[in-house]
This record gives sequence, C-alpha cells and structure tokens, in this order.
Amino acid sequence: MTIATDRVQLDRRVPPFGGFNLTYLGIELKRKLRNRRTMIFTIAFPVVMFVIIGLPLRDTQLTATPIAQAGPSVAAYIMVSMAMYGAMMSATQTGAAVAVERAQGWSRQLRLTPLNPFVNVIVKMIAGMLFGVVAIIATYAAAAIAGIQLSPIQWIATGLAAWLLAGAVFTTLGLMVGYMVRSENVAQITSLAVVVLAFLGGLFYPISTMPDFMQVIAKFTPVYGISEIARAPLTGDPFEPLALINAVVWLGIFIAGTVFFFRRDTKRV
Repeated sequence: MTIATDRVQLDRRVPPFGGFNLTYLGIELKRKLRNRRTMIFTIAFPVVMFVIIGLPLRDTQLTATPIAQAGPSVAAYIMVSMAMYGAMMSATQTGAAVAVERAQGWSRQLRLTPLNPFVNVIVKMIAGMLFGVVAIIATYAAAAIAGIQLSPIQWIATGLAAWLLAGAVFTTLGLMVGYMVRSENVAQITSLAVVVLAFLGGLFYPISTMPDFMQVIAKFTPVYGISEIARAPLTGDPFEPLALINAVVWLGIFIAGTVFFFRRDTKRV
C-alpha cells in the first residue's frame, strides 16, 4: 500500500507587480466617486475661494513689469494656490476612507491576500491623485471663464505640477494618518493639518513676506516644495533645488509611514 506524501504548499504565490492591477484601482476610484459630499466640496470650495479672493485681483500684476511685457496677475497666483489647496484637501480624504476600512476589518482582509503593502499604498495614492485632479480642473476652468490669461505652457505646467506633487504628497499623508489613528478622528486631523501646513508653508502668499524665522520654518514643511515648483512657471524663475528635495523627501516619509502603520495595524493576521 502506497501512502501519499505530497506536501502542502503554505507559501502564497506573489502575483506580478506585487498585486497591482487595474481592477483594484477601478474599485478604489468608484468608491471615491460615490461620495457625493466630498465631490461637491472638492469642486466648490477652491472655486468659491478663488472667486472671493483671487478674482478682484485679476488686473493686478504679480511682478512689476512694463505694460508691454505684462506678466501674470495676482489672481493667477491665487488660482494655482487654491487649486492646490483643493487637491490637497481631497487627497487627504483618502485617509478617512482608509479609517473606515480599518473599522470594518477590510485592511486585515487585504493582508490575507498576496497584495504587497507597498503596492496597496501606491494604488490608493493613484486613486487619491486622480480624485484630486477634479479640484484643479474645476478651479482652472472657473479662472479661464473669468478671464485669467496665461500661456498654454503656463496652464499645463502649473496644473500638472499642482496635481502630481500636491496629489502624491498629501494622498500619502492622508493614508498615513488613516492607518495611524482611530476612524472618528481622521477627517478632523487631516483637515486641520492641511490648513496649518498651508499657512506655514506659504501656499497663499510668498514666503518672502514672512518674518525671517517663519521663512525658515516654511522651508521644512511639505507644502513649501510643491508650491514653489507649481508656481515657478508663472514668473519663469527657476525654483530652488531645495524645493524639489523637500517634495521628494516628504513623499518618501509619508509612503514609508503609511507602509509601516499598515503593517502594524494588520500584524495580527
């Protein structure tokens, strides 16, 4: 009599790209689009703030140049800032959704799958960025209708920089907070963090107008790098290398923090 000696394979086969797939990304996007209150806030808030603050300054030049060589207006500066603020606010809302997933046990369920934690963060980051682009498109459309004039390069460069940088950095910030604290506190913490960082980082005004000690603080906030890079095409002045380093470092910190807290939250599985 022959006894079967086949061994049971307990190791899970890791799928290609760590489990990244368009189906999972599509599910994340659909979940966000179904949240109508967040969608309305994402579109309405930056547009309203631009109309109230920026529109009255559309005839005021950002730099003192001759009329024949008129540069962008102060309203264009505020347009970019408000678009970024809307993208930041919508991006961090990803954290609130993650907190709900944790409360429902979905995060630990994901750990039962071969999905790589880093890939999970990347999928949610992409979904948050795609959601944040709505705020930028809405604000830019309102500005164009209101008569803001920029070159095609300036429209595209500022929009892409605001979307890619603000979306990536603040989506991962929201995710990190979502995996770090309790669900009922995530929305309040992320909203407060965006407001404080926006003012400290000089999102709404040039940091050169701040006191000296505040200028030093501003350069170490995650808002400094992304805002300097996004607004550089308006004046044509090159941004400091420190701005790019700032954006990359903060993105790395938030991604690492998200992966760490995701693993910690699901370590019992």
